[in-house]
Amino acid sequence: MGPDVRPIAESEFPNWLRALNTGFLRPPSVTEKEVAVRLPHIDPARTQGAFDGGRCVATFRSFAQELTVVGGATVPADAISNVTVSPTHRRRGLLSRMMAADLAAAKERGDVVATLIAAEYPIYGRYGFGSAACTTEWEIDVPRAGLDPRWSGPSAQDGGRIDLVSGADVRKLGPALHDRLRTRQHGTVSRDTRWWELTTGENRPDPDAWTEPFYAVYSNADGEPDGLIIYRADDHWGDAKQPLNRATVFDLIADTPAAERALWHFVCSIDWISTVRTGHRAPDDLLPHLLPDPRAARIVTQADWLWVRLLDVPRALEARTYAAPGALTLDIHDPTSLTTGRYHLNATPAGTTCTPTRTTADLALDARELATLYLGDESPTRLAALGRIEELTPGAVARAETMFRAARRAWCPDVF
Repeated sequence: MGPDVRPIAESEFPNWLRALNTGFLRPPSVTEKEVAVRLPHIDPARTQGAFDGGRCVATFRSFAQELTVVGGATVPADAISNVTVSPTHRRRGLLSRMMAADLAAAKERGDVVATLIAAEYPIYGRYGFGSAACTTEWEIDVPRAGLDPRWSGPSAQDGGRIDLVSGADVRKLGPALHDRLRTRQHGTVSRDTRWWELTTGENRPDPDAWTEPFYAVYSNADGEPDGLIIYRADDHWGDAKQPLNRATVFDLIADTPAAERALWHFVCSIDWISTVRTGHRAPDDLLPHLLPDPRAARIVTQADWLWVRLLDVPRALEARTYAAPGALTLDIHDPTSLTTGRYHLNATPAGTTCTPTRTTADLALDARELATLYLGDESPTRLAALGRIEELTPGAVARAETMFRAARRAWCPDVF
């Protein structure tokens, strides 16, 4: 008999947390404060553990989420997090058992997709997940950027202003700003009240480790908040008594180009700051070209980020918009059989339909490749060249290229 895989009871949460910390190579000790703060925010029915001799040796948790797709609609998502297997129990199929149970429950609930942030690339493709949105992080050499050192705020023509605010202000203003971002940026995911509390230091499980960041809000000429930045700064000075401090941006939301420009110029104009790390941005972010010298922003991270797995192909494909009208019949192979089948997609100016069919397929692909295409961030032509899509009807790949691609890259600013 192998380890027992099942949802945890509330009394088992400390044991589960120890396994979670072990899997993430953190100190395995768990405090009563941590248990008391975290337990109310997890659903034991969606929190799985593998137990061997009374000890938790693997962890898995999911929660409700919304994902914005191409065109601005949202679909219900099964967000997967806290996935670990202790080093004593690797390669025994524990993750496969937990994943199968979670995805089956999510499909039964009516979730359209599942989402996760993959710590390692090779793991999740075998479960039908595909890399659907990438992340890029820049480091800005502030002195080289060419910004006017006399900059003290948005221009007179803009009429806006920037104010430093408190964490309590962010908890009030942030959710509405983020919801406005979600209506136009595919790849973003919903943030609940708990997200804003943790980001602003409210009721954290590790208060002693918390360092308060700086918060600044951009307001337009009418006094309405159009942007928000959250950042921290270190304290580093050179041998010649020159300030060499770095600002690290943890979140920047801008509802308008004016707000985006003003907030980046603001953080790059702070006295003593010589370097700015941007945090997770879209690969086609405007940032480098908001600087007089775009070469002052060098890429330090560029990698896959948000992974998606379709659970309901018709609902998923009908929810998003397409760059051009067209029709395709897709033959989907799913390693878990959750979405295996043939589907006819028909995108017209009047709307989109996707229905199961037995007609001849135009393209054959795995569920993970369909997930990779879903947010418009990957090219069907590239996947075909890599042998990951099979063209069964001449011209079908080119048709998919014109239909699926989006004008801007997908972006998920969050880790979960």
